Amino acid sequence: MTTLYYYHEDFLKHQPHFSHPESPNRLLSIEKALQAPEFAKLVRKSPPLGQAQRDQAGLIHSQAHIDRTLRMIPEGSHQYIDADTYLSHGSANAALRAVGAVCDAVDQVMAGKANNAFCAVRPPGHHAEPNRAMGFCLFNNVAIAAEYARQQHHIRRVAIVDFDVHHGNGTQAAFAQQAEVLYISSHEMPHYPGTGLPSETGVGNIVNIPLIAGTEGTEFRHKISTIALPALRKFKPELLLISAGFDAHRDDPLADIELVEDDYRWITEELTGIAAEFCERRIVSALEGGYNLEALARSVAAHVGALLRA
Repeated sequence: MTTLYYYHEDFLKHQPHFSHPESPNRLLSIEKALQAPEFAKLVRKSPPLGQAQRDQAGLIHSQAHIDRTLRMIPEGSHQYIDADTYLSHGSANAALRAVGAVCDAVDQVMAGKANNAFCAVRPPGHHAEPNRAMGFCLFNNVAIAAEYARQQHHIRRVAIVDFDVHHGNGTQAAFAQQAEVLYISSHEMPHYPGTGLPSETGVGNIVNIPLIAGTEGTEFRHKISTIALPALRKFKPELLLISAGFDAHRDDPLADIELVEDDYRWITEELTGIAAEFCERRIVSALEGGYNLEALARSVAAHVGALLRA
């Protein structure tokens, strides 16, 4: 079986007006890293773009949010939704192709055409709430993929693991009352966006794992091993989705967690083990954060390498 790799030049056309951590250079650094010989077996896929992707976005987001976001796309100069979240002329196609990537990846792994997939998409998604774009995010790619799997493939239990350094408030908001979706997030706290306390448990389907500034890989692995992995085994997912943020790396400028590439390899291997045990190896991973270009490239290489070996 294979690992799929989703990428498209439209993702580069979501461009900031001035220096911004969430830039096209992030994907260019990943592209360069995944050109190495050890990734020759990756199967490259081009994500679709069309009306279907607007409909897929509507599985999580209100029509008002979708219309408002697309209506704000500027013809010329940039438009800002908030202090962090921008729109450029190419943002609509980038955001919709990101939705298309994760949904197509779900189709492929559910059809048995691949074990797993990594979607190198931008803009990222996990801060986007059903009615609001925020935190660099326009549409919530992984949340959309989860709901798409439930509705199109009749998956009863979908698990989402989010190891971005920021809490995925949008994903939590989408599923806090949906027992059929398990959401597990490890994240620095206190930190943006201010959500993600352990007491935020939804209907028993939300597992938040706060990390204090300075947390290193040993403590991270301990918490994943004692909290996240048992929750996954108890839930027995039929599909595993990953919000793959790499900004908990020690070299990342936006946070203060001290992970290294081998920690991302380790957690990916642990998750592929869960997927092999419960969901026929089915994993779809989508890029979230990661803003030091060199650390991001190395971390994604470790993550994708583990997916390839699964």
